[in-house]
Amino acid sequence: MSASTAVQGNSPRKVAIASLVGTAIEFYDYYIYAAAAVLVFNSQFFPKGDPSAAMLLSLSTLALAFLARPIGSALFGHFGDRIGRKTTLVASLLTMGVSTVAIGLLPTYESIGLWAPVLLCLCRIGQGIGLGGEWGGAALVATENAPKGKRGLFGSFPQLGAPIGLFAANGVFFLVTYFLGSEALVTWAWRIPFVMSIVLVAVGLYVRLNLHESAAFQKVEREGRKLQAPVSAVFKQHGGALVRGIFCMSTTYVLFYLMTAFVQVYSKSPVALSAAGHATGLGIPPNTFTGLLLIGAIVFGIFTTLGGVWADKLGRRTWLLWVTTGIVALGLLMPTFLNQGTVASVAAFIVIGMAVMGMTFGPMAALLPELFPTEVRYSGASLAYNLSSIVGASIPTLVAMELNKSYGLWGVGLYMAANGVITMLALYLSRETRDLDMSEAVTATR
Repeated sequence: MSASTAVQGNSPRKVAIASLVGTAIEFYDYYIYAAAAVLVFNSQFFPKGDPSAAMLLSLSTLALAFLARPIGSALFGHFGDRIGRKTTLVASLLTMGVSTVAIGLLPTYESIGLWAPVLLCLCRIGQGIGLGGEWGGAALVATENAPKGKRGLFGSFPQLGAPIGLFAANGVFFLVTYFLGSEALVTWAWRIPFVMSIVLVAVGLYVRLNLHESAAFQKVEREGRKLQAPVSAVFKQHGGALVRGIFCMSTTYVLFYLMTAFVQVYSKSPVALSAAGHATGLGIPPNTFTGLLLIGAIVFGIFTTLGGVWADKLGRRTWLLWVTTGIVALGLLMPTFLNQGTVASVAAFIVIGMAVMGMTFGPMAALLPELFPTEVRYSGASLAYNLSSIVGASIPTLVAMELNKSYGLWGVGLYMAANGVITMLALYLSRETRDLDMSEAVTATR
């Protein structure tokens, strides 16, 4: 198939739908796990003797996927750069889908004892491997097929999968709780969102099986530039770009998981004080907070698209430097919002935080692929995106809980702000990539 045929086959509409639908399904799978880890898994998969220990163990399983994601990046990145984006994207979606449905069918701790958390952890690792390969391919489908001057906008389409998945996941849990009740949710109804994933995966497979390879990848094939070991080449030849990409993205993760995990635990926990005298909970009803997250997800989606548009207008580096300055300010203002302890103040913090989150998250699917040439782009972008999850997302919830116990919300806010400063340094050391030709792009150094 010629390059021109591929470009004609992948119309802008098809590119937008294929990149958005797949990531929405993947993130839905991911977020229903995060919601269940906070609401259910502590009582279903771990001993009930110490509620605090059970909650920490449940939240700790969140980190397993982040540790597994770089493995998925290397695995699927290798095949994505070797055999193409389409086949690799189908495989990553299946890996994620099977792992998610399996979680919904697992026996609990009361049924099989320690095997229950072991199997849960294995499925969580499967989710991480699947998502590790998913994002890079979806980002490449969007950006390598984007019209000239609109890579930021088209790169925001796979990013929209995150707010859509967040909205769908919390919406399903909200509806299950509303119609079946909290007791049913904890005992058996939590399985419904996981098993439902099989329908969404079928839809995603149908969309992606109708894609063609991008002109940029076909050019690499025609010119014989495909590498035998693209992952190795990323570390050996593009290490600087990889490190900059990791830290350009890391604060995005810190912000998101503090917003959706730490703030969720802090808001829903009973009103109490730590040994150091700092508040450890606000006592907001779970469904009330879920409703706030649904509002936040809508704001997140709107500003994700706007972030892509403005990154096209101002340039990735300039736009993201301004947005990251806003993240630093938000971290310093965290105590001002949350110390009030009202639903209104928490809602305001979530809405502002999700707006800033969208503005930084939207351009990332354009920025990270632009750091690498086509022959290693799937591997490089995926590794940067997922290694940054270890730096920015695998431990912030646990770190934040301990910081809050010892230093209060000022400690958590300073943690967010410090990560923002590191990201600003990585952006400063990079150069603008907006006008690079995706078929000829080289490592973007300043």
